[in-house]
Amino acid sequence: MNIAPNILDAVNEWLTPTFDKETQDAVKELMTTSPKELEESFYKNLEFGTGGMRGVMGIGNNRINKYTLGKNTQGLSDYLHEVFPNQPIKVVIAYDCRHNSNTLAKVVADVFSANGIQVYLFSDLRPTPELSFALKYLSCQCGIVLTASHNPPEYNGYKVYWQDGGQIVPPEDAAIIKVIESLTYDKIKFNADESLIQYIDTEIDKAFVKSSIENASFNTPAEAKDNLHIVFTSLHGTSIKSIPDTLSEAGYKNVHIVPEQAVPDGNFPTVKSPNPEEPEALTMALALADKTNSDIVVGTDPDCDRLGVAVRNNDGKMILLNGNQTMVLMTSFLLKQWKKAGKINGKQFVGSTIVSTPMIMELATSYGVECKVGLTGFKWIAKMIKDFPELEFIGGGEESFGFMVGDAVRDKDAVAATLLICEVAAQAKAAGSSVYKELLQLYVENGFYKEYLVSLTKKGIEGLEEINQMMINLRENPLKEINNQRVIMVEDYQSSVALNLLTGEESVMDMPKSNVLIYYTEDGSKICARPSGTEPKIKFYISVNAEIESVLDFDEAEKFLDQKIQNIIADMQLS
Repeated sequence: MNIAPNILDAVNEWLTPTFDKETQDAVKELMTTSPKELEESFYKNLEFGTGGMRGVMGIGNNRINKYTLGKNTQGLSDYLHEVFPNQPIKVVIAYDCRHNSNTLAKVVADVFSANGIQVYLFSDLRPTPELSFALKYLSCQCGIVLTASHNPPEYNGYKVYWQDGGQIVPPEDAAIIKVIESLTYDKIKFNADESLIQYIDTEIDKAFVKSSIENASFNTPAEAKDNLHIVFTSLHGTSIKSIPDTLSEAGYKNVHIVPEQAVPDGNFPTVKSPNPEEPEALTMALALADKTNSDIVVGTDPDCDRLGVAVRNNDGKMILLNGNQTMVLMTSFLLKQWKKAGKINGKQFVGSTIVSTPMIMELATSYGVECKVGLTGFKWIAKMIKDFPELEFIGGGEESFGFMVGDAVRDKDAVAATLLICEVAAQAKAAGSSVYKELLQLYVENGFYKEYLVSLTKKGIEGLEEINQMMINLRENPLKEINNQRVIMVEDYQSSVALNLLTGEESVMDMPKSNVLIYYTEDGSKICARPSGTEPKIKFYISVNAEIESVLDFDEAEKFLDQKIQNIIADMQLS
């Protein structure tokens, strides 16, 4: 077989005594039986994206395994000793329900401890937001969670958090990656110092639940809570460890858990994808909602940072909300509660991202609150809190079904967000309204914004090349017109330049560079193109809007906007 020189070099390295015999034998087996898989496993190093490192498990430098994670951890250990010299260093590690997560977490703990670092390791799987909370609670400098979020079962991942509780951002990320890339595999210290590994569980759990209730409860009367019927599914993930306890202790008694999906299982046997963004993932929960005549459905992804929500429309039928809609509802509720408490004085802000609904900015402005917008990924919202300590953070969200309430957790947090959306639902029902009616009223007051995501999967080496070429084409041949509407502005976050196509004027955007393009048309439509940082996908985020004078105008306006979205998809050949 012909193997490219760079791949052959990587393969030969993995056949040296640095790697255990089992690994060497597996490499030899691939060379003999699966040359394509060998190429995929070794053609590049796994990279940190918007959600950390994520990939298919297996052997090779482009796979998740004890050596790639060991190398990450060795580099991170070296960096921690460099930036925190002559002081005790502590890290906390959590993991989710995925295959090998527990054993890989122990490998990571072993390497940290072998480098003289105190390790707090959760004794069992836990939600990702609890890792962020634990990091600050235990005054650690760093945290790791082993998770691949909602990816397919063959994936796992490694997310790094810093001492503020948020994921790593510049300059730490580049500095850490530089140290990791300078290492060779023979430098990894795998021999654990077990005296430095401490297992944690109940104390952190109780503190986390207590904090979630403090942040996401807003004086909802007990009677209102009693009258709300909730269906909850953990989709075989970690949220079963926290959300039922949080809802119970917050006073919600009528919680119906989907039993077939309550047991953590990395195979995710009852769903094609354990992603609450996918309507099919909530099929069983919706059926249980109809059986129990429940008011609201909440489902979370395997690591419990995203939540999907379904509520009853005006005809009593359960409908799924998208991430932008849940973000708008929760942000509006928080702003209303803060205003009611007299806590808004111009020194507060909410957070969002460049691919999320522009409606958040309209909403924040109506309350006299600043809306800060960052790149895709919750680490940028967490960074806003760190960068603006003089401002109070109310809450923040992004279109991909994530939300963060307050400052106790600095990552998207489906535990507090689940409680918050139940507060919204309980108070709305008690007032003779509903979540759906509240959403329609927000459209009347702030404009009806409708979003749609087109996600194109392009796997493997060829897929990556195709995605790169699509972005090159969009840059070198920018669209002048979309759906018979002139493009008036193009923002290129890779060059940090915003170009006004009507005047030719260029302006510099003060934001970190990212491979993202956003087109704005003269009718107010917004189309964003962005390759995923963690999956083999390119995503197109479409936002359109219209004014409506009353909720009676909603149905007609929605048909108009749905057609506009389909026209944009057809015009850009995205189907």
